[in-house]
Amino acid sequence: MTSLPSSSDVELAATGTSRAGRRRHPLLRYVGIRLGISVLLLIGVTIVTFVLSNLVPADPVQAALGERAAGDPKIVAAFRAQQGLDKPVVVQYFIYLAHLLQGNLGTSTQTHNPVARDLAVAFPATAELALFVLVFSIVIGLGLGLIAALRHNRLSDQVIRVFSLVGISIPTFWLALAFFYLFFYVLGWAPGTGRLDPATTPPPTVTGMYTVDALLAGQWDTFADALAHLVLPGAVLTLYTVGLLIRFSRSGVLDVLSQDYVKAARAKGLPARAVVFRYILRGALLPILTIVGLAFGSLLSGTVLTEQVFGWGGLGQYAYKSATTLDLPAVMGVGVVVGIVYIAINFAIDVVYGFIDPRVRVQ
Repeated sequence: MTSLPSSSDVELAATGTSRAGRRRHPLLRYVGIRLGISVLLLIGVTIVTFVLSNLVPADPVQAALGERAAGDPKIVAAFRAQQGLDKPVVVQYFIYLAHLLQGNLGTSTQTHNPVARDLAVAFPATAELALFVLVFSIVIGLGLGLIAALRHNRLSDQVIRVFSLVGISIPTFWLALAFFYLFFYVLGWAPGTGRLDPATTPPPTVTGMYTVDALLAGQWDTFADALAHLVLPGAVLTLYTVGLLIRFSRSGVLDVLSQDYVKAARAKGLPARAVVFRYILRGALLPILTIVGLAFGSLLSGTVLTEQVFGWGGLGQYAYKSATTLDLPAVMGVGVVVGIVYIAINFAIDVVYGFIDPRVRVQ
């Protein structure tokens, strides 16, 4: 006669199945957890943005209507009712959140356009500059950081460390002014402000990035003009980003060089190139990815002073003008976009971590 399984057997079987499922899909579970955390962070960003905008010592009614219209009680009452400003703060937040979910960031008081439309124009300009800077920074910064670590305490290491220190220490706004004065005003080697010469017609809009759109349209003269305008602001931001990447990549590689598996790989007689790319760089990749992601987020969130000096017309310049004119809807829109950028980049880095290092996704 067959006996029925006991409750402990059933519990053990269920637990074993659950653990087996976790072992089979650790990456999906890891990504799901990180996605949930990202959603909570995004909600937190909307709360912080809303609260800070309400703490600003400025009257949004006067900023939106102007001093003369703000003196008319009927106009003020109608505006407050239209914007929901006559309701409790908690209700105002949920109205604001509902508008965000519909892609409505409000209307700018300086341009009188929807903030979402203004950001759709400004963000590609910043993204173009950020991608240009990031590509060159990764190639130069990681290369020099690797050389400095492999030639530790030698002359080349000292020179690279000094270069890194200079790049990090020089204020970006001062360097932007110096580059603009020297290479545009004195030497005339590079174009001045803007993304294109005034006589150049922008290419048909596909991505909003002039270099990419010009290539897609086959407009080589426009591409060359847009690339030339990238040089000065790109060089200013690249110098700082390269200095940052040199320091972190050098430190990361030095930590890996002392590991036993690197010593074992060298003891086996593996070629130096194989040891560097298969063992050293792979071991130092996680901290390097972190700083690359943070640098990219910083560039995408708007390099305010550099864009202002070179009249770049990106997110940084838009944020600067919005702040100086007390354009609260635009300021809040920029804050939400910056928060989304950082959260998205951190989520992407976490996912890459899970692919690179299996120990991360089983925590």
